[in-house]
Amino acid sequence: MGNAPSTAVSKCLTSAVGGNTKLLAYKETPLYQIQHVKPYNLDISITPAAVTYPETAEHVAAIVKCAADNSLKVQPRCGGHSYANYGIGGANGAIVVDLKNFQQFSIDKGTWQATIGGGTLLRDVTKRLHENGNRAMAHGTCPQVGIGGHATIGGLGPTSRMWGSALDHVEEVEVVLANSSIVRASEQENSDVFFAVKGAGAGFGIVTEFKVRTEAEPGESVLYSYSIQAGDAAAKASAFKKWQALIADPLLSRKFASQFILTELGVIISGSFFGPLSEYNSLNISSRLPNKDESVIVLKDWLGVVSHWAEDVALEIGGGIQSNFYAKSLAYTKDDLLPDDAVDKLFTYIDKTKKGTALWFVIWDLEGGATNDVAPDATAYGHRDALFYHQSYAVNLFGHVDDTIRGFLTGLNKVVTDALPNHNLGAYAGYVDPALGESGQSAYWGSNLERLEQIKAAIDPKDIFHNPQSVRPAKA
Repeated sequence: MGNAPSTAVSKCLTSAVGGNTKLLAYKETPLYQIQHVKPYNLDISITPAAVTYPETAEHVAAIVKCAADNSLKVQPRCGGHSYANYGIGGANGAIVVDLKNFQQFSIDKGTWQATIGGGTLLRDVTKRLHENGNRAMAHGTCPQVGIGGHATIGGLGPTSRMWGSALDHVEEVEVVLANSSIVRASEQENSDVFFAVKGAGAGFGIVTEFKVRTEAEPGESVLYSYSIQAGDAAAKASAFKKWQALIADPLLSRKFASQFILTELGVIISGSFFGPLSEYNSLNISSRLPNKDESVIVLKDWLGVVSHWAEDVALEIGGGIQSNFYAKSLAYTKDDLLPDDAVDKLFTYIDKTKKGTALWFVIWDLEGGATNDVAPDATAYGHRDALFYHQSYAVNLFGHVDDTIRGFLTGLNKVVTDALPNHNLGAYAGYVDPALGESGQSAYWGSNLERLEQIKAAIDPKDIFHNPQSVRPAKA
């Protein structure tokens, strides 16, 4: 990998990784952008100063010290799926700390607490937990996403209503701080660091190891879908009204997960129920949703359930493939349900508006349940009252995202916010939206932002761990 320029930075980094130049890549390294930078969103061009591949927490600490001593910013990268490439700094000249070598795994069969390396991808989290006692934890559906970013920003998935978000499973972390110290953080030790890492991690440190509580895998799961492949805007709006009424039911089982997915091809309402078919049938879901192309599959194999999620239509559009794309999100509480006339306007807007691409989707994703049981100020995660989110996403296969595509998604959000003028709908930090600028910070972290700024000032006053929308230190 070598070919480093002879600079103070490269000498320092070489020393930081014990002289092993195979763990370093620079602009001069062949295939730097393709093999090492690997931007997920090809629409945003970024060239970091270096990409590093440390093998120990001590390597990470020494790399952070090199950056601090040379006034460079640092960002950790695990799966590399940041929508704005924040895992490679989000701006030119940062040092990337790629955690792919942090694959440690163990599980305590007494407490069922698992120790997971900060560079582990979700597919490997699922596999290793399964192989070590048929255990599981809540996380998202994209197997290529890394736990390092996922469990420090939120980590929402089909089991979150039952078990909480991925970060709610985290009981302790090993984290490298801006002063290059390696510390343990939990509710009892370095509790401010622990608070910040659980929701705003990339701005506060690099987690090299997680200790997480786990759950027994569900013995049987029901996977359902209702497809409405044709239909005009009114038919789709009618389907959404039924879905929204269903998910707004405060007595809805926490074993029930659901998504309303709209694409160029039509509507799919799909999800999972973590229990036997007889219990699912007792919910009478089919009578509460549009009567169209119903499919119900019962699986007793947990790995089969998780792999089925990865075949989701929206993931096949977005998934793990690098592309030129743009995405936006909104968080809805139980008080932010869309009135019928707003639903009609929204689906008419989607039907009539020029999109600039055929490759787009909008997902409304049911949340709530156990995720909302946690106090709003217990962790940095800012949406403990969210009942559901929407995420809109559009890809340009033929070049950069243009104004037509951006306008479509921006206008879609505006239809919703105009319909709920006195509601402060936030955004999910996992669907990072650079168009929000620094106002994204309050949209992501809400009432927790002020405390985060105070913690940032205490542990990273020079803003070493930085991306364009990370938390800034409070001003003295």
